[in-house]
Amino acid sequence: MKCQRLLIIAVSSLCSMNACSQTQEPNVISIEKADSIPSAVEIPSGAKALSATYPDFIKGYSDGSLTLSNGEKIIYDDKTQKSFVEQMDNADIEDMFTQPYDTSVWTPSRNYDPGRIRNEELLKFMYGKTSQEVSRNLVKVKWFNQQLPFTKVNGAADSLRAVEKELASLPEKYHKYFYQSSTYNWRKVRGSDRLSAHSYGMTIDICTKYSDFWRWKNPGKEETDEITYVNRIPKEIIRIFEKHGFISGARWYHYDTMHFEFRPDLIHYSRKTK
Repeated sequence: MKCQRLLIIAVSSLCSMNACSQTQEPNVISIEKADSIPSAVEIPSGAKALSATYPDFIKGYSDGSLTLSNGEKIIYDDKTQKSFVEQMDNADIEDMFTQPYDTSVWTPSRNYDPGRIRNEELLKFMYGKTSQEVSRNLVKVKWFNQQLPFTKVNGAADSLRAVEKELASLPEKYHKYFYQSSTYNWRKVRGSDRLSAHSYGMTIDICTKYSDFWRWKNPGKEETDEITYVNRIPKEIIRIFEKHGFISGARWYHYDTMHFEFRPDLIHYSRKTK
């Protein structure tokens, strides 16, 4: 009887230790299984979109933060109320998804700029923190009569190749828009202290001859001012880019119509939240 009592106590102690260790496990959720998680655990739609489109870099979500492939975390929502300009200058991950990318909108409303709000910490983690790091991932992509550097990260270069192939099949009248294009350029956005999307090697500007930029057309105007919208890039070209994961600056109120940026996360998010 004494031996039986000792055995029962030992087993009970072991069970208690296991239960204790289980309750101390952090609530880390693999976003790949997010759709099967009970509704009591809320995974932001933006986090799901990032995991679906950048699986090599986004590995989970826990305690209000994204878990990266190196084990580090990025806060998803800093709980700070920001103005339109403040969101662009100091965006958290949630801010990136405040404006869904609506492909039915051709004349954007005031300050509708989906994709201009970017979290630099995340982009630098994926594409490179310096020009040297970004350059190591650049490959040459055939673009009509040019060979353009573009990042291979996240399949961006392959997506641009697919765009070029499909654009080449358009009637000849569209081909004038594809020449004198440019891609990688480590620099800051004009009039700001934030990096341009061109710094990451995942953005292309097509022919400036037929392009319009809000600052060119509205001299002296600032981000918060009312401006006049202009676009000369055909819808057929824009739709092909979007089909392959690129967003178009022609859909922004602060338009940059030559600008096409590889952002499959925002396109994925926008389709899921319609």
